[in-house]
Formats: sequence, C-alpha cells, structure tokens
Amino acid sequence: MFERKFTRQISVGKVKVGGGAPISIQSMTNTKTHDAAATIDQIQKLAAEGCEIARVAVPDEAAAKTLGKIVSAVELPIVADIQFDYKLALESISQGVAALRLNPGNIGGAAHVREVVKSARAAKIPIRIGVNAGSLGRKILQKYGGATPEALVESALEHVEILEAEDFFDIKISLKAHDVPLTLAAYRLMSEKKNYPLHIGITEAGTVNSGVIKSAVGIGALLAEGIGDTIRVSLTGDPVVEVKVAKEILKSLGLRESGVTLIACPTCGRTKINLPEIAAQVEKKISSIEKNLTVAVMGCVVNGPGEARTADVGIAGADGEGIIFRKGVIVRKVPEAELVAELFKEIDKICAE
Repeated sequence: MFERKFTRQISVGKVKVGGGAPISIQSMTNTKTHDAAATIDQIQKLAAEGCEIARVAVPDEAAAKTLGKIVSAVELPIVADIQFDYKLALESISQGVAALRLNPGNIGGAAHVREVVKSARAAKIPIRIGVNAGSLGRKILQKYGGATPEALVESALEHVEILEAEDFFDIKISLKAHDVPLTLAAYRLMSEKKNYPLHIGITEAGTVNSGVIKSAVGIGALLAEGIGDTIRVSLTGDPVVEVKVAKEILKSLGLRESGVTLIACPTCGRTKINLPEIAAQVEKKISSIEKNLTVAVMGCVVNGPGEARTADVGIAGADGEGIIFRKGVIVRKVPEAELVAELFKEIDKICAE
C-alpha cells in the first residue's frame, strides 16, 4: 500500500474526502441538467457502476432550479459546476447540492464571494477550486510564458486565498491539463504547498482508446506517489465508462479491492482456443460480481495454472478443450464450448463457500 500524503478532510455529502479516507471515484453527467429525467437516469447508472460523487453542469437558471428534483431522486452526492455567475451558486446551494465547483475569482467580486461563502458555510458544503491549463488568466500566462506547473498552482492559490480570507477552509483543489507531465508536476508542487484534499485527473484526455492510457498513466503515477484523494477519468462519451476505468486504476494499485480482478494472458503460438472471445465473455459476466476474487483466463495448459497460481479460479485452454483450476490446482477438464459455463459454476461454488 502506498503512503498517502496527509490532507485535511472534507465531506461531500456522505462521502469523506481526504484525511486518509478511501479514494473516491467521481464522474460528470453529459445530459442537459434541466432535463431532470435524463440526468437522474444517468446518475443512477453511474452509481450502479460504482461512482461515488456526481458532478453536473449548471449553465443557467433552468438547470439550477432543476437540481432539487435531481438531488432528491438519487443517492449520490451532487456537485454543482458553476462558471462566472454567483447567483447560480446560491440557487444550487438552496436546491440542496453537496458541493460546489467554482473559482471565486471568477464570480464577480468580493461581495459576491462573501454571499456564496456565507451560504456554503450555512449549508456545510465544500467548494472545489478547479484550475485547467486551458483557462488560465492572461496575467498568469504572461508571467510564466504559458501554462506551466507554477502557473497552474499560482492561479489555484489565488482562488484559495480569496476563500481563506473569508475564513472558509472546506476546500478541495484540482489542477488539470491534457498534458500528463504538466499535470503531474502541478499536483506535486501543490501537494508541497497546501494540505487541502486534491481531486486528480487528466482533463480532455480524449476518447476511450487514448484517454484510458493518458488517465491511467497520469492518475496512476500520482496515486503511486501518495497524491490524490478523489479521482475522475475524463473520457469522451458515456461517463459510465469513466467509472469502470477509475475502478480498474484503483484496483491495479491495490487501492480498492471490490469486485473481481481478471487476469488474462496475451496469447501466443501455443494458444489453440479463441481466447479473446472467451476473455471478453468472462469480463462481461464478472462485472456484476461484488465478491473479491481473482479470475484467470489463460491460453494454454503448459503455463496457465502455474503462471496464474495466485488466482482464486481460472481456465486454461488446450486443443478443443480446457481445464478448470483453483489456486493453481487442476480441478477438471471440460470441452472448449463449456469452459465459460464451467468456470462460472466454480465461481458460484466459491461465492457460496
């Protein structure tokens, strides 16, 4: 287990963030927020996949006034994403959201900041300051000659200081860029300067093919250094996929153990079964299992049980048939067509045991 850097703890609804709490998974809806039914449906799908905090865009008054209906219909704490308009922040708080995402320097002056802070304090909700490399102010960009780690951190600290001046410290910070090295350097620098909890991710990471890799490298590197209290994988498309990827990142680092871990060999010339198809079938079927298990899908009986001896249960293929094994010990041989069904019979036995 990685030694995590100490951060203050805040509460986003029922979810604790920072202070040693488990690293939480977030996502953001891509529905029109004023369409309550569509937004509620998507949040419920996110929750079913394992998302713990959901953020929604609040671009206008119609969206803000819909939040109460959404909040009351879902179990996940809702974060309202506000840009520029402090009135939308006030309305979101009155609608019962669990947190705000806004930058206090962008909502119209000290008086407006004080109003928002007063309401947030009364509602006991935190504020996330979110700085993106693509939206840094002109002065900061001129000072540093572009979007640098120092520019991101200084921009975030300017917003932090505004809240601290109002004696408000329920703060979470994010410093995102699509560039992985830039993001890593910015978070490392911030973790040395402040102990507020950090929301980490690679913004605008791209489609699943490229975005998963960038997110795994960036988020994984930070988590391995003990940096990060809550994560979001930002991918173009269905946000449910973001949650699946986030869970796998945490599981790969030993930071989360819920559900099944799948081991599958890359195949080679010894493989005589349709391993890609079988592995895909197994991956789909194990997604609904909550028990902590390691399941192996191996291509041949020569190395399969030995290489996957730590797996709770697994299969290895031969010519038109395969074997079922548990903890490296062969249980029985079965025809190739029955491999998946027999594997899940064994999984059912383990769950029953």
